[in-house]
Amino acid sequence: MINLIVNADDFGFSHGVNHGIVDSFLYGIVNSTTMMMNMDGTEHAIQLAKNNPELRVGIHLNLTCGKPILDNVPSLVDEGGYFYSLSAFNPTDISLEELEREWTAQIDRFIRSDLKPSHLDSHHHVHTMKELYPVVKNLSHKYGLPVRPNGFISIPNVESFTDVSLSDFYGDGVRADYFYRLNDGIYDGLTVEVMCHPAYLDHHLLNGSSYTQKRLTELEILTSVQLPKNINLL
Repeated sequence: MINLIVNADDFGFSHGVNHGIVDSFLYGIVNSTTMMMNMDGTEHAIQLAKNNPELRVGIHLNLTCGKPILDNVPSLVDEGGYFYSLSAFNPTDISLEELEREWTAQIDRFIRSDLKPSHLDSHHHVHTMKELYPVVKNLSHKYGLPVRPNGFISIPNVESFTDVSLSDFYGDGVRADYFYRLNDGIYDGLTVEVMCHPAYLDHHLLNGSSYTQKRLTELEILTSVQLPKNINLL
């Protein structure tokens, strides 16, 4: 038996993303999500999380989208005060002290909302960059939170959220038969996370992300698929 967590990233990005994630939970197989704490839809996501307490919610640490929560983190932002995009981001150029303060602020905002975080991951997987490892380790230990592994590889000296994290249900990998092919390379007894990005399209998403139409396809699959008998949805 494979134990499955289907985690929807980007909770809080926009109202369309938030509603897509919650519908994928209520009517589909999504059973976990991670929230961006610095976006236009964050407060909306907090309220939806409180209205759906059975949905597991973690924190989607952000360094590459929108503006930081803190003002005094100059190495993390461009001239306009926005986080650098992933393509312009260089982890060797940032202050780890500033990063730890900003990510602490993101975690603390979540906790102040009276939600209990399940785990940590990050937008664009930046938490897996070796340069940022000291901050990831410190925050995981400080808050007692497990962290999304890097595929089949755990972050060293940090509790892993699952045994394996798969990121290939994305782009061309978004296929109706995806969950029937999990047996390929996944052993019985493992706990596996599949990352996903279901959403309804709205102006914030269309203007703020390069990944748009496929989110609708993900939503359709996640709310219609029947899992094989050897997969246990945790």
